[in-house]
Amino acid sequence: MPGFTIARLRTVFSAAACLAVLTAVEVLAGGFTASEQIFPDTTRAWLSVPDPDAFRERFDGSPYGQLVNDPAMKAFVDSVREQVSKNGRQRLEKLGLTLEDLEKVPGGEVAVGAIEAEPGRLATLLLVDTTGHETEAKELVERIKTRLLERKASVVTIADAPPQLTVYALPDDPQDDRVPTNRRVAFALAPQALLVGDDAQQVGQALGVLAQGRKDSLGSLASFSGVMQPCRSGLPQAAPPLRWFVDPLGFAKAFQASRPAREKKKGPDYVTILARQGFDAIKAAGGLVAFAEGGHGIRHHTMIHAPALPGREPLAPDCYDGAARMLRLLPIETPRPHGWAPQKLSGWSTLRWDLKAAFVAAEPLVDDIVGDKGVYDDVIASLKEDPDGPQIDVEKDLVDCLTGRLTVVTDHVDPRDTDAERLVIALEVADEARVAETIAKVMNADSDMRKIEINGHAAWELIDRSAELPQLDVDIPGAVVTPGATDPVHDPDDEAHRRRARLRDNRDEKLLPHSSVSVALGHLFIASHRDALERVLVQAVDGGSLGTAADFSAAVAEVERLVPGGKASVTFLREDESLQPTYELLRQGAMPKSKSVFGQLLNGALGDGKRGSVREQRIDGSLLPEFDVIRRYLGTAALALEPRPDGWYIAGMSLPRPAADAGVARKPGTAVDR
Repeated sequence: MPGFTIARLRTVFSAAACLAVLTAVEVLAGGFTASEQIFPDTTRAWLSVPDPDAFRERFDGSPYGQLVNDPAMKAFVDSVREQVSKNGRQRLEKLGLTLEDLEKVPGGEVAVGAIEAEPGRLATLLLVDTTGHETEAKELVERIKTRLLERKASVVTIADAPPQLTVYALPDDPQDDRVPTNRRVAFALAPQALLVGDDAQQVGQALGVLAQGRKDSLGSLASFSGVMQPCRSGLPQAAPPLRWFVDPLGFAKAFQASRPAREKKKGPDYVTILARQGFDAIKAAGGLVAFAEGGHGIRHHTMIHAPALPGREPLAPDCYDGAARMLRLLPIETPRPHGWAPQKLSGWSTLRWDLKAAFVAAEPLVDDIVGDKGVYDDVIASLKEDPDGPQIDVEKDLVDCLTGRLTVVTDHVDPRDTDAERLVIALEVADEARVAETIAKVMNADSDMRKIEINGHAAWELIDRSAELPQLDVDIPGAVVTPGATDPVHDPDDEAHRRRARLRDNRDEKLLPHSSVSVALGHLFIASHRDALERVLVQAVDGGSLGTAADFSAAVAEVERLVPGGKASVTFLREDESLQPTYELLRQGAMPKSKSVFGQLLNGALGDGKRGSVREQRIDGSLLPEFDVIRRYLGTAALALEPRPDGWYIAGMSLPRPAADAGVARKPGTAVDR
């Protein structure tokens, strides 16, 4: 149980994110048909704002828009906008554009997409409805030409190309071998539309189908309809949304092929493995986002389109192949908090998973990741047969004794520093006595765990061995002391030094470095800290659970209205309590040092990938005001997930903070009954 470790993650951000700062109907008013009828069916990712002006107006009217426009936030917002603009220019520079260029041109829909122009090669296409802004569009085209010429680009003549299409060839960049050769920028100015892209063929094809669309369009895909129809039906027609769509594995594979790393990375190719293990059953994900709609600060509807394989029964355990059978989620009979869930917390989430199916389906995935068939079975067998191990049958003694319902509660303590987050994961058990016996065997076999007692319940906590790590090793054999150094320089062949380095690395890499474990109240509890586990176990005696809080009841009632079907997951957040720890770390410039789960994931995603390294914070948080200045803009949020025959439907919203409560700050350990 103590071995909760995190692998280094890498997150790739698409240029499509630039569109979000520009702050649907089947056929849009303006210069062309809806963009989903223009983009081809090889589009792997797509983002569209059908009415940018209305979308921006709604955002400004929402609590989040009011927060951004608060005078106290001006210095910070201006700094972030400058940084986003700089990053956006870097991403759009290859097209001769800047984010500022796109602010005054749209008269209707703005859409951007990543198209797999040919296997393994992604092309970018930007489409702007310029109705009523034709003059600005012409001026923009001239600026694009000037910039490209300044970059020593040359005009390319293409036979039989339409007269509106202009193509430039960009010089190769010898300083960066990741930048592809033979780069192109193509743009076309139609009477009411501007098209810009890095593939002349895609720009030309889009230009030719502006009025009537194309048969082999993005909108013709069953996966596109499977995503958009349920989301569209959940949002009022009058709401101006942001729309998005992605073919997850299709995009990942094409992006991976089109952006080879400078150096070949060691380790498994997760994109290939997921496809091989049946996760290509997820055909698409997408949805709609709207602000200030129906009394909600934000409203979002998402569909993950994953129909059962041909000839398979939808929602059945074998509706997918391979490890993808791990994806089976089951409706929760009563998706409400248990009595042990404290009323005074920042977040609560519950989910019901088919754990038995997941346990079996995990075998080929683990073996594939490790690269050795039989590893999974060997590990399970060793836990049962190794005389030095816990000697448990994982399937019978643990998995079969769990109901599959998982609950996570989060909160924070003062001071709001890098170790302030508190997390408790609870697995509901059907046979508490057997699970307690199993966990006792596991814990007693682990020398890093120490048995304790909490409120009459047996528990175990991870021993903090950080004090055992030497800070100054002067007399260690194999060490060469450098005058003035705080640590000696070690002989790399010194085994003692290597053991200490591994211990330090393992400590730093643990996702829950202070974890505590207990079986009580019908659950297997795994807590990030002992005090978090103590709070849960005492809560059952003190009473006043989350389910009795007025703000929780109001938020969940709204989610029930948005997702009336059987829910496999429900999540509730108090926005202020969830945001404040991150906010304070940003102000201190300490976010990269955060020991929270989110902070560690972020550091792994944005860091340099080297063990133990801490990334540099990219946002100047010193410009942020005191948190109480912005608290009044933050309310509650909730979402729910419903398993459907063709995938999973997710809907959520936020409720603004009542005016009477705008200035109330919750002290740690107290709840605001909104």
